[in-house]
Amino acid sequence: MTFSLSGFDLSAFIRSTLDEDLGVGLEGGGLDVTSESVIPADARFAGVMDSRDPITVAGLPLAEAFFRHLDPDCVIEALVSDGDRVAAGTDLMRLTGNARALLTAERSALNIVQHLSGIATMAREYVDAMRKGSLTCTLLDTRKTLPGLRALEKYAVRQGGAQNHRMGLWDAAMIKDNHVAVAGSVGEAVRRARDAGVKPIICEVDRLDQIEPALDAGAHHLLLDNMAPDVLREAVRLVAGRAATEASGGINLETIAAKAASGVDYCSVGRLTQSAPAADVGLDFTPV
Repeated sequence: MTFSLSGFDLSAFIRSTLDEDLGVGLEGGGLDVTSESVIPADARFAGVMDSRDPITVAGLPLAEAFFRHLDPDCVIEALVSDGDRVAAGTDLMRLTGNARALLTAERSALNIVQHLSGIATMAREYVDAMRKGSLTCTLLDTRKTLPGLRALEKYAVRQGGAQNHRMGLWDAAMIKDNHVAVAGSVGEAVRRARDAGVKPIICEVDRLDQIEPALDAGAHHLLLDNMAPDVLREAVRLVAGRAATEASGGINLETIAAKAASGVDYCSVGRLTQSAPAADVGLDFTPV
């Protein structure tokens, strides 16, 4: 399996993750003391990675990269693909190789598959719930990601059927209440971004009377913050297609359908990356 993300260095990520686990650079570190003391150097293992719960899969190419980094000759067969929805008990990957190497890489490989599959699974749950209210609304993530893992977590969101909001501070202006407080008003904050040549400009509004000033100043996308469904419907009517509309804040599996049904273009949910529980994925080895 090949794996490539813009701006993400897979080799560096694999090395730094394994170095952390092995204690490279620390006194007494640089080795897996358990595997090296218990497992013969030439022992071989065969293993199966499987899901114990229904999940949407994400991260298998990264797991493969961890194993191959320590045993380039290991034999790996991916049985499903990232983005697949699988039932509990589904085998995800089979692998055979040097026992020490596979055991040393096991935790890092499982951690990333469990974490990313947890995000993808939650994203899929939210997409399914949102579809009960609208077939046209799009689910977005946020910047509420773990430091160093943003590219991977946003990748997992896409595997779950959602889309990414801006990737960082660099690819769009997002004017929120603190920016408005300094600028003096929604309209002035948007004008400053527009005059600086920034595109696109996303502006948060938490009142209906902020919509027209934001649009007049040149906002391309309105983030409608913590509005009830009936207020969202009125906001969509006022915007009248002049900018994209996004419902944000207070959105969970129970509320997303009603908010999507208001006619907004997007619903954004921070918990997709902020607090998705890890998927229950295991790996069992046997000697060969």
